[in-house]
Amino acid sequence: MRLRRLGEEFGDRVRVEWRSFLLRPQPDPGRTLEKFRAYTRSWLRASEEPDGGTFRVWESDAGPPSHSLPPHLVAKAAAQLGDDAFARMHERLLHACFAENRDITDTETLRALWYEAGLPDDAFARSADPALLQATVDEYKEALQLGISGVPAVRLEGSDGHVLGAQPLELYRRWISRTLSAAG
Repeated sequence: MRLRRLGEEFGDRVRVEWRSFLLRPQPDPGRTLEKFRAYTRSWLRASEEPDGGTFRVWESDAGPPSHSLPPHLVAKAAAQLGDDAFARMHERLLHACFAENRDITDTETLRALWYEAGLPDDAFARSADPALLQATVDEYKEALQLGISGVPAVRLEGSDGHVLGAQPLELYRRWISRTLSAAG
């Protein structure tokens, strides 16, 4: 993944912090499977880029994910177990949605992904912690205040702007290098 690669390239000068900038915080009752399938065709552009990840057009007859909140809560619960647990769960969620076409808002699917990521069964219940919900909502509100209306969205400390949408690795490299140079 591009951001993980950038973290490795820049070493201790850059720390990647994943935030819950929700694309769809509430379920959308008007969202049809056909509309979602058409939307997922746009995923293929990102997969054509180096380090673009694995994407496929939604082929499942199961409904698409209804909203962004459930997988974010599960990722935050994994983060409470440590950086490695978060990284495994985060990667599992992304792959399940974009490459396997699994509904990552379904509780049983999320529980299965948790297990597949090798996380302790009893810790899954943390995803229902009201404090995690509040932290997620607070991060979403922060995104709105910053004018972020899509994902992925990348911000840099010390920079007023953000980069929206999956962008080529070189664009991120230049932006990070300039920001680090300006910071001294």
